Amino acid sequence: MGKVRTRGAALLLVALALACALAGLAGCSGENAKGAPASGEALRVGVRSDVVGFGYLNEGTGKYYGLEIDIAEEMAARMGYGSVEFVTVTPDTRKDMLVNGEVDCMVACYSIAESREKNFDFSPSYYTDASIVMVEKSSLVSSIDDLKGLKYGADHVAQIVTFGTMAGTNTAPQLALKLTESGFTSGEALEQTEDHSMTRFDNFRLVQMASYQDLSRALEEGSIDAACMDGAIAHTYLNADRSMLDYVIDTQEYGVATQKGSALSKPVSDAIQGMLDDGTVAALTDKWN
Repeated sequence: MGKVRTRGAALLLVALALACALAGLAGCSGENAKGAPASGEALRVGVRSDVVGFGYLNEGTGKYYGLEIDIAEEMAARMGYGSVEFVTVTPDTRKDMLVNGEVDCMVACYSIAESREKNFDFSPSYYTDASIVMVEKSSLVSSIDDLKGLKYGADHVAQIVTFGTMAGTNTAPQLALKLTESGFTSGEALEQTEDHSMTRFDNFRLVQMASYQDLSRALEEGSIDAACMDGAIAHTYLNADRSMLDYVIDTQEYGVATQKGSALSKPVSDAIQGMLDDGTVAALTDKWN
């Protein structure tokens, strides 16, 4: 983690500044020159490779599987593309890859958010999800209130509860806001690392990790008390030793992202809207549920 800065009276705005670090980008260049596809041209689509049921890469076959893979293939076909070239993106890389033109669009568990709409165009939503809180059953935590306040380690030294989130997502600022609005915390942020990987509030810590694998490992090892992520992603890491609390941090609407002002934006939106109208998205969702 980076160097820690102490802030005596920093309020929730400090925590919500995480949103700028997570979702903010330098302004995207305007018009994308990519127009109607040439015969046989491939559409380059950024997808996840680690979310079972949405975008998952079978390294043995080299093929991607999941709801978003099927949606991307059908969308590309309706737009007149001969094929789809799938490119793996992560929460840390996906924004820059789309801005830099390494992919033409993204179908990658990417939620539609006001902060992102300043830089990207989005199709109509094709999936509604919710960000949740996952814990180890051995912790005996059964509600969000069980995480409130201090805990005691094996050495009987008091420690504050730690929530873990994935860097590059909106979960951290959403969680800070939800916990403040519900009275779980005052929202006062006391310390924050320069890279925003850790923020300490009055009665909990919020850490951001580089990968969902790291987040899952930290939960198993006990270095965090709760892992917070989209429900679609949580199912990949849910097992018999874990449970999801009956607590929704925020709802998420997934959409296909394109560069702001791109010539692809309208054809992408039209294709997704058509798939929603004729029941294709519903049928594909049922297939993967």
